[in-house]
Amino acid sequence: MHQSVGLSHHGDPRLLALRQWLDTLSGIQFDSKTLRPASSDASFRRYFRVDSSKGSLIVMDAPPDKEPVQPFLHVAEVFRQIGVSVPDVIAAHVGAGFLLLSDLGAKTYLQELSENSAHALYMDAIDSLIRIQSASVPGTLPEYDRTLLLRELSLFPEWFIAKHVQVGLSDEQKSDLSRVFDLILSNNLAQQPVYVHRDYHSRNLMVTESGNPGILDFQDAVYGPLTYDLVSLLRDAYIVWDEERVLDWVIRYWERARRAGLPVPPDIDAFYRDFEFMGVQRHLKILGIFSRLYYRDGKAAYLNDLPVVLAYVTKVLERYKELSPLRQILDPLLERTPQVGYTF
Repeated sequence: MHQSVGLSHHGDPRLLALRQWLDTLSGIQFDSKTLRPASSDASFRRYFRVDSSKGSLIVMDAPPDKEPVQPFLHVAEVFRQIGVSVPDVIAAHVGAGFLLLSDLGAKTYLQELSENSAHALYMDAIDSLIRIQSASVPGTLPEYDRTLLLRELSLFPEWFIAKHVQVGLSDEQKSDLSRVFDLILSNNLAQQPVYVHRDYHSRNLMVTESGNPGILDFQDAVYGPLTYDLVSLLRDAYIVWDEERVLDWVIRYWERARRAGLPVPPDIDAFYRDFEFMGVQRHLKILGIFSRLYYRDGKAAYLNDLPVVLAYVTKVLERYKELSPLRQILDPLLERTPQVGYTF
């Protein structure tokens, strides 16, 4: 059952404008009393669910000055043509930043994953990922180049070390960190480029009856390192699996990717090393982003996910001697990391 109480637009001019836009759409009748939040987002976007003569629909509100909708529309069309499950765009007001989308349901992977369901769900997600990667064409999506990868890594010293742990690095430590970043990026950029969703994880994958999974939040997709989305999926900030199980899924991905003709290394050990180095890049970025979401944007819930991400990083640093300078920087920091908001 839905709540029948309408959202108030008092003090919310965008919500008022969104309601007025919905009223202008011909061929669809909306029950405005059923407009309700559909999900929260780490960005400036908002999503609402509304009942209509065409069933339940999703409305996206993306302020054009902060979250232009053109990238979403472009990637939605690219992915739709590939044949994976993404929302249909029913109507768009690009100038205002409003989209009306089909509803892929309310069951996220995160809600539905269990010991019993995990294998089948992850195999579906891996099959969709391989389908996306196999369709990759250069020049279609922005490049995930060194500049962007390094900008993401720089969030770690800026927001996690300086703001969250409140430590200033010495010149020697900064130099060590820079060298480790170069090592990580040289591995990342040596990987064959494919389409990269960039947030292919349990909160953005929906359990659907046909075409599972439904794929959301793809507007930041790029053309970049092959292991990136697999890391997002299997070393997820929001749900943790035994390493043996993750390794099994990595191998199954690698086997299926080879059969599909994707440019994975012929040696599984080399592929797993790529997976791990890509994971360090992604997780250092996430430590920075989650810290920024708290200190800049006032979104405290993400602090609860920091311990999981730190655990991923420290385990990889233990396995690779060339990454030890980063471990020497990180280990003392972890002893004084603020515990505010953590739940274990």
